[in-house]
Amino acid sequence: MGKTPDTDPILNRLTRLHPKLIDLSLDRVFRLLARLGKPHQALPPVVHVSGTNAKGSVIAMMRAALEAADYTVHVHTSPHLIRFNERIRLGGALIGDAALQELLEECEAANAGEEITFFEITTVAAILAFSRMPADVVLLESGLGGRLDATNVIAAPALTIITPVSMDHQQFLGDTLAAIAAEKAGILKPGVACVLGQQQPDALAVIEQKAADVGAPLLVQGRDWGGRDLPRTNLAGPHQVRNAGIAAAALENLQGVTVSDDALTEGFANIDWPARLQHLQTGELVGILRPDQELWLDGGHNQAAGEAIGDWLAGEEEAPLHLVMGMLGSKDPAAFLTPFKDRITSLRTVTIPGEPNSLSAEALAARATSLGVAAKPLDGVGSALAEIVRDQPGPGRILITGSLYLAGKVLAENG
Repeated sequence: MGKTPDTDPILNRLTRLHPKLIDLSLDRVFRLLARLGKPHQALPPVVHVSGTNAKGSVIAMMRAALEAADYTVHVHTSPHLIRFNERIRLGGALIGDAALQELLEECEAANAGEEITFFEITTVAAILAFSRMPADVVLLESGLGGRLDATNVIAAPALTIITPVSMDHQQFLGDTLAAIAAEKAGILKPGVACVLGQQQPDALAVIEQKAADVGAPLLVQGRDWGGRDLPRTNLAGPHQVRNAGIAAAALENLQGVTVSDDALTEGFANIDWPARLQHLQTGELVGILRPDQELWLDGGHNQAAGEAIGDWLAGEEEAPLHLVMGMLGSKDPAAFLTPFKDRITSLRTVTIPGEPNSLSAEALAARATSLGVAAKPLDGVGSALAEIVRDQPGPGRILITGSLYLAGKVLAENG
């Protein structure tokens, strides 16, 4: 048996093709797709998903239910937590290293050294893979925005979904909810139905206008769907009940597939979506804690994620909450923490290892303290957990949060 290739060198090379200036555009993506024979025009039926939060959760729910109903599903999501392969799922399995290496080398050769972002060229690689293996459905998650996102190259998807829109990535998408919603609504296509998650009024008005302009039927929560009793999911938090509603509505409106109640129940009970209010029960980091301490992990990093954590805590049994938090410099710690800051017993901050864009533990602690949440910087998650064990007697709930990048490091360290 041949040695499994190391895909890190080519992933690093692709990163260096990044344009010197970020100009959101689809030109580079269409150029590369054309050189590869236009694989985006030869895909199984595509469900294209945009929104701020919940995109990945909705896709994970749909995949679980479709696979429980014996459909073959391709999936593209981002970012990954531990290994890049997580971004490309072919017919029920993560892409293997050898297949990924071959795919990336083919895209690299076709690109011929021209400027292209890492997300653009790897999205093209996913599309190329999907075009070569039969499947019943492709679930395609937008990366940033929608209108000029690298995934927005499918002229006629089978269905689109816009999950709740909130404030995030303002430096690229605009600093108002309406501006961000306009970018997300860029995935709407003439004659293609869109399942719309619950929206704030400013976002809803923009999306409704865009849908009218392009001729895309909108299926609005509370008007066109939402009264159905749904099976429980294995994901924590009331927000996941709302996400399950979006997923179920999408499955009901996806032409050519039928998901029975039994398949929906089985799928929703077996959703694989780590780092979303995930209760870690075994592993190296869990082993640091006492048996009466719970360890939870969530990659949330914006106001909507903070609200989801607050809603989850409101439904849980009262217990001291000890936060371990790391965050990228582009995020707003105050917006994230404010919805649940009154529930925090203690807060320890860390720098995200290996992330040049991470806020330092000291800077994050200062930002949190200015919000009225006393915070202490420490040199790593393990140190933070050990200090909690030493200084906090009795039962407690520990939540590691603030970034999906931190969550990935934690999952890798926990084993």
